[in-house]
Amino acid sequence: MLLAIDVGNTDTKLGFFRAPRPDALEKTWRIGTSRSRTADEFGVLFGTLFRFADVDPRDVRAIAVSSVVPQSDAALAEAARTYFACEPAFFAAATQTMIDVTTERPKDLGSDLLVAAVAAKAKYGTPLIALGFGTATTFGAVSREGEYLGNAIAPGIRISIDALVDRTAKLPQVALEAPNGPIGRDTVSSMQAGIVFGFVGQTEALVSRMRHAIGEDAVVIATGGLADVIARHTPVIDAVEPHLVLHGLALWYAATSGDA
Repeated sequence: MLLAIDVGNTDTKLGFFRAPRPDALEKTWRIGTSRSRTADEFGVLFGTLFRFADVDPRDVRAIAVSSVVPQSDAALAEAARTYFACEPAFFAAATQTMIDVTTERPKDLGSDLLVAAVAAKAKYGTPLIALGFGTATTFGAVSREGEYLGNAIAPGIRISIDALVDRTAKLPQVALEAPNGPIGRDTVSSMQAGIVFGFVGQTEALVSRMRHAIGEDAVVIATGGLADVIARHTPVIDAVEPHLVLHGLALWYAATSGDA
């Protein structure tokens, strides 16, 4: 019934919901984000994904989109109209009414940060901290009163690895997994220790400071492709929700369309 699309800087995530509710998510896909992809390329790609997942494109009656890549929006909208006969609804911080935003410049807030907070708030309550481990590592703070207060943004794990390898001639690309301890015994395990435990430390430090600001009982929810890697090594993350943005889009569509 609903196709939710989360267009990120690196990856684009798609979710097919039989009904506009988080518990009705049936299929998910992840593709690379391309700023030059045309509407027809989107159409062919979506059709191929649906065919292999045994989902009939005619079952899509609505499309909800969160995008932080405006260069893709026009082609994506055209593909929705051409291949699904749907007018897509784009989630935007400036126009949504699901959560109050008290930042200095609400229009500048990434839609993915806010829609993730919407989903986390609906499931876990407030106060909360919504972590996103993607191209950037993001920490979104929601007050006890349910207001989106702001966020912290740091370089993402993959960006950090790529920068380290690019700037250091003898260091290889490594699998993102933790070694047996924080002291590496060779180059690979040394890099893994620094990257994984370094980001664990960053997570714990920022969560601690945010909890001090909004409430020590703030629940911490993590999402993003690398959330599990960090969550396995720290107790400060209460839950990992891999499809948090897609769930938020389903909640937003249901609230704005009246189709619950």
